[in-house]
Amino acid sequence: IDGHPQYMGLFGHPISDSYQTMLAERVEVLRGPASVLYGSNAMGGVVNIVTRKQQADGVQTNLNVGAGSYGTVQTEATNRVRRGRFSSVISASYNRTDGHRKNMGFEQYGGYAKLAYDINNAWNVYGDVNITHFNASNPGTVTEPLTDNDSRITRGMASFALQNNYDRTSGALSFFYNWGYHKINDGYGPGEEPQESLFRSKDLMMGLSWYQSAEMWQGSRLTLGFDYQHFGGESWNKVIATCAREPGVDKKQDEVAGYADFRQDISTWLSLNAGIRVDHHSHVGTEWVPQGGLAFHLPKNAELKAMVSKGFRNPTIREMYMFPPQNPDLRPERLMNYELSFTQHLLDGALTYGANLYYINGDNLIMTIREDGRPHNVNSGKIENWGLETNAAYHINAHWNVNANYSWVHMEHPVISAPEHKLYAGADFTQGRWNVSTGIQYIKGLYTSVITNGQGTEQTEDFVLWNLRASYRLCKYATLYVKGENLLAQRYEIMAGYPMPKATFMGGVHISF
Repeated sequence: IDGHPQYMGLFGHPISDSYQTMLAERVEVLRGPASVLYGSNAMGGVVNIVTRKQQADGVQTNLNVGAGSYGTVQTEATNRVRRGRFSSVISASYNRTDGHRKNMGFEQYGGYAKLAYDINNAWNVYGDVNITHFNASNPGTVTEPLTDNDSRITRGMASFALQNNYDRTSGALSFFYNWGYHKINDGYGPGEEPQESLFRSKDLMMGLSWYQSAEMWQGSRLTLGFDYQHFGGESWNKVIATCAREPGVDKKQDEVAGYADFRQDISTWLSLNAGIRVDHHSHVGTEWVPQGGLAFHLPKNAELKAMVSKGFRNPTIREMYMFPPQNPDLRPERLMNYELSFTQHLLDGALTYGANLYYINGDNLIMTIREDGRPHNVNSGKIENWGLETNAAYHINAHWNVNANYSWVHMEHPVISAPEHKLYAGADFTQGRWNVSTGIQYIKGLYTSVITNGQGTEQTEDFVLWNLRASYRLCKYATLYVKGENLLAQRYEIMAGYPMPKATFMGGVHISF
């Protein structure tokens, strides 16, 4: 979020249920390894949520209320203010659903506030805070259902940034602090007894980030940066009968890194970019991360790019110290990505199309094997993928837009939730007060189960999804909307044993004043 990592300190992964649409001005997606700029965990790409702000003087308030299938409710209120150099954003939301299976309820509520001040034309400062609480229940697989597998989780984030923006240089110095408190009941299956103790944990992730980018001479751009992170937490079990506390793990770790990214236009038809990061982890040591590429600017608004980049992921505290598979001697996961892409804009930008070829080779992937009958985490996993991605978009006229994309990937070592083929085609129509968008997605060969350490079976899913959304502007202040997902009522899974819902519907009103 705003360039700051959002990993749970102990388990080392994002918790998507703690993010809400009220935060987002826009969402940026970087495909492929982005470890030079973002470090560990960016080995496959980055999703960056850019938080809201008010650009023009005045007050703007937005309210959104929707309801739909399975008792689903979505609500959100946001107020944005700008008075001269001062601006603020305050948001609150509440969302819930019963879920499409028994014991699958979900409830989420939270708030967000951001204050900003423009010191002068070149410097500005802002601070923000977000707190989200959610309750979630996991029903287990359809063949092995669970009762009372419940999570009660509160997470918060806060950040402060000082930014500068001149004609030839720009940058920022920022501080962030993320924290969480987790209450988990692992539940029990048919014929089993309820849990005698409940899992508890608290975690944090805090850090300092600085970067400055400058145009040193015509056609060049040099970015230097520094990151420091301190993360970890504590876990324990709470005995239900006695409220006694059984200690788990209490660990903190640090990571410090410096990076440089250089871009240069060599001529009107060729650009070069190169970057490197030196990343030091307090437990696993130092990692060097290079990246380089060329861009050929061809006639008729065409561009050809070639890039090679490295991605890595440090082992988490959970993988090294928690639960029976733990192994404190784990090393970072690593991969190299090679890609060649082509894009072109035609018809004065109305038509855009492109294609991307890539090859990924990774090793040291952390996986769990059995040694002497016990599970153990080791760096023995491998990944070798190659594939093709294509996309096209055409602005037909003032009313119609169409777009499509297709991706194919060959996996020497299949990955759960990764499809071999994915095809999407969509269209948007706007006329007067009406706006209608629809899309069809075809998925083939999505792995829901793979063979690990010679055990298990490979399972794949094929399905077609059709989604439709329509909105009608009642007046200057109010818009009605309705949407349907999986309108073909496909039966499918993206995780083995967890069927997705069939057709779902939602409608609501958006008010802005």
